[in-house]
Amino acid sequence: MSTEPENHLAISAEANIKSILEWLALTHDQPAAENLEPLYRQLLLLRETPIPTAQRIKLLDLLYGQAEKLVEAERPSLYEVALPISRKLRQRIRLTLKLLETLTQDYFNTLAELFDPLGGSPSRTPQTTLRRVMYCISWQIRINHLVASPTGIGLWQQLHSAFRTARRLGVAELPGPRDSQSILQIYTSALLAAIAQPASFNSRELEFISQYIEQNNHNLNLYDSPPDNSGVFWIDQEKDLPAHALIRRIPAAETRILYFSCEEIASKAREDLSLLKQGVKAAALGLSTFAETSSGQGTLRRLNLLWGQPAKRRFPRRRQSYRVQLCVGLNNLWRLFKAPHEENTSLSEWMVINESPDGYALMHMAGQTHRLRVGDVVALRPSGERSETEPLWHICIVRWALSENPEHIELGLQLLASQAIAAKITLPDSRDARSISALVLPEKLTPPRAQSLIMPSGVLKDESHRIIVLVEKHNLEIREVRATKLDEQTGLIEIFSVAPDGTD
Repeated sequence: MSTEPENHLAISAEANIKSILEWLALTHDQPAAENLEPLYRQLLLLRETPIPTAQRIKLLDLLYGQAEKLVEAERPSLYEVALPISRKLRQRIRLTLKLLETLTQDYFNTLAELFDPLGGSPSRTPQTTLRRVMYCISWQIRINHLVASPTGIGLWQQLHSAFRTARRLGVAELPGPRDSQSILQIYTSALLAAIAQPASFNSRELEFISQYIEQNNHNLNLYDSPPDNSGVFWIDQEKDLPAHALIRRIPAAETRILYFSCEEIASKAREDLSLLKQGVKAAALGLSTFAETSSGQGTLRRLNLLWGQPAKRRFPRRRQSYRVQLCVGLNNLWRLFKAPHEENTSLSEWMVINESPDGYALMHMAGQTHRLRVGDVVALRPSGERSETEPLWHICIVRWALSENPEHIELGLQLLASQAIAAKITLPDSRDARSISALVLPEKLTPPRAQSLIMPSGVLKDESHRIIVLVEKHNLEIREVRATKLDEQTGLIEIFSVAPDGTD
């Protein structure tokens, strides 16, 4: 009597396997991006199919290959996304993450035989399975970074768990196939990307950071006690969190902690930036041409600081709840300060959720956000009950952006100044004699800051150029200055400290 159900299960399992293999054969030459939903269905079909672990692993590997192609095909579509992400794109991303989550869990389940005291020899060495688990989790974290979304709950704990297992089995430092990344390098790559504050970079900068880490993450080791280096970070592998900078947070005494130093890769970023500034081509350094752009060089400058010189938070945040108006983009700000009393249609409404003397965290309430980019310059002023008789616009730079769903976006702003002057600049020593919109930020005594210019990225290729600044107030004012220091560089703007020409 018991053989009939068993036969039925065997026939059903055979039919499911045949269906999966036929689908894989039919989709072999199809564009990977078209296979998202069918691939997820095949994975669910395999999950409900009762077959031996060895056979399950072989089918999982075939479906993993399709998932790998799919992730590579999907990533370019995330490079130019505007925030918040559209509902249609977010649904596709959600399904991609669900696919990778299912693959991760099913691969984890095949490892159970390693710890079964009654089990025989494992179906294969655990290194390959653990590498694929690590990649599936890392891809999920990376996709969340690219769409400015918080990392999924439990992902860091899964990554820590997979790495601990690899370490316990002695396979964490073995090189991958064809001398590719070891499990340790996959793990530390994810840690390096996370401590680089991914919400503070746009998607193209994040892709460059991922490539840079993969090329230079060779000698990052984990220690049981803090190394005597700069840029030291620590991980509590029991927590669902990435690494913390030791200078910003001390681990609890009773927890078992792993430490690492980013001193070497931070120094490499600083050296590469210096060589690029001297005219060395990116290809000669093994980098993409993106490294030669203002955005690429600004990214390297910030990586050196984020990895090598993580800073303490200077001020505590105070919770707030008041509305502000926001003006986005250098050209819009120029028009705003040129004619502050004219009607401005480019404003949006936001709620301040916390603030400090250094800046603000905002939540979007109403108005267009499609022009928002991390690294852009913005101005904000209180509205409603907090509005002032004379509008005082605070000039800030967008430091980070997060979007959990299509109706929600949050921004972190770093305060630059509480006033600005609209100006036009020209470079008399340059072949390009056009007039360029810029903002003049006045000098400040506390904390000390020289007068500075905000201008579009890439305008000032050589800091030795003279800059003619034209300011129209009650009459035309002409100043001649030179840049003394590059204070900020993103793909959208650059901020230079300036001094009257002829002075140091």
